[in-house]
Amino acid sequence: MRDDRKIAYFTMEIGLDARMPTYSGGLGILAADTIRSSADMRVPTVCVTLLTRKGYFYQKLASDGGQSEQPENWNVSNFLQPLNNRISVILEGRTVHVQAWRYQVSGITGYEVPVFFLDTDLQENSPYDRQLCHYLYGGDQRYRLCQEVILGIGGVRMLRSLGYQNIARFHMNEGHAAMLALELLTEEIEKTGNDSISADLIESVRAKCVFTTHTPVPAGQDQFPMDLVRQVLGEHKVLQLENDLCCDPGVLNMTYLGLHLSHYINGVSREHGRVSSQMFGSYVVDSITNGVHASTWVSKPFADVLDRHIPNWRENNFSLRYALNLPKPEIQDAHIQSKRQLLEYIKQQTNMDMDLDVFTIGFARRAATYKRADLLFHDIERLKKIASKAGKFQLVFAGKAHPKDQEGKELIKKVFRARQPLQPDIKLAYLPNYNMEVAKILLPGVDLWLNTPQPPHEASGTSGMKAALNAVPSLSVLDGWWVEGCVENLTGWAIGNHAGKEQNAQNRTEDAQALYDKLENVIIPMFYNNKKAYLGIMTNALALNGSFFNTQRMLEEYILKAYFL
Repeated sequence: MRDDRKIAYFTMEIGLDARMPTYSGGLGILAADTIRSSADMRVPTVCVTLLTRKGYFYQKLASDGGQSEQPENWNVSNFLQPLNNRISVILEGRTVHVQAWRYQVSGITGYEVPVFFLDTDLQENSPYDRQLCHYLYGGDQRYRLCQEVILGIGGVRMLRSLGYQNIARFHMNEGHAAMLALELLTEEIEKTGNDSISADLIESVRAKCVFTTHTPVPAGQDQFPMDLVRQVLGEHKVLQLENDLCCDPGVLNMTYLGLHLSHYINGVSREHGRVSSQMFGSYVVDSITNGVHASTWVSKPFADVLDRHIPNWRENNFSLRYALNLPKPEIQDAHIQSKRQLLEYIKQQTNMDMDLDVFTIGFARRAATYKRADLLFHDIERLKKIASKAGKFQLVFAGKAHPKDQEGKELIKKVFRARQPLQPDIKLAYLPNYNMEVAKILLPGVDLWLNTPQPPHEASGTSGMKAALNAVPSLSVLDGWWVEGCVENLTGWAIGNHAGKEQNAQNRTEDAQALYDKLENVIIPMFYNNKKAYLGIMTNALALNGSFFNTQRMLEEYILKAYFL
């Protein structure tokens, strides 16, 4: 029996290792960082996810920025241990068999959290069913719905098969995992012998469930036609809850399923909690601001500095506040080491020579329209004037667009098109196939981290938190976590002051002008003319933001607010 584990964390994706392409971006990176901190803090957790044998995709970029995708094949047995346990789910009347593979995450004290990867690539399954878990966020709606049944319903069944009978809380990392609540409901029905879903049964399931919503963007909320749901699930008890689960008539909204069957609901920043409360007015939505796993994202040069001066920083992330007293020459030297490594990587990947002494701005995230990767290029001539008057700067971009997101792919092309008119004043590199390993080189190596989302669509954002852990300050629109993290001229800088406003053409122009003004009048002059002040901002970013925006603090909040351990 596995009675010692009380928390089951369900996530469609998880970024444990760059060589395991089982994640697409921030959601999966957050999941992995959460599990790492669970192991560090000895939180009795198990994690359930899908084994995506073909990954998300490997990105190739043409000379014009055109993106093409290739499967990311990897040797599963090099990383995961197969288990003998088998469970099954019924999809469209077919019995689909599911195997689990185990990955162990070890914490700083040796405590381990198992991550179970669900796999349908078994000989006893049909060719179609064997590849149901192959592609992360791939296929059509039927494929995606089948995946979510495997994750949610199959995941609960697998945990029971593995001996986890006393899970107290099931944490849904976004709506992809919300089907788990239906399996818990089925368990309660079988336990009581009732044939209908009573209010008491629903409350007993709610008491076990925690739901975290990660995006206010409608495209991020999975919705399936009820006719398709009936085809895939058959006469499941979900049909009795149809009126509660449908945002629109005849549509199963996975976000509403998670909301309806959870006792605790949270957004992932204070601002996102506010926005989500307005979106989902009939539900109480709290907020727990995301964090990142400090020892994973601090670069080696900075880890060496911290080990010398704050030796317990891995065990106690709050002690990073003592970075205020770090010797400034050591901070500068660690940053130069990281920057040198980045420029070498850029040379290797793009054959572009960048300059160690030139102010370097980084921007890397999923290529989605609301993230506005092209905002910086709103006025090319203004950018060039800033470079000639305030001081030279160079740009490093990266990011993937979803294979079906044509607007996102066009955004990458827009960045590429900006390279020619910027020359010779401003160098611009775009790094291909952005992943964990690229992030670990890019984030610590730039002098400034740029973020330009369209308010209020940035739920949290964690790349700026990773930058802060490496003493890299942010320049960002006041949305997501930056509403809390920005202390102007202390931890970084804000673009504009209209957090929460919907975008229109005027706001876009205002944001671009505010961005240019801050670069020209404040940031670049400080970098070149007042190194001491800029080092002070870098130090504050590490000490103030690094000591708070981490998964250690985040997980403590989940324990107190949602898990009740």
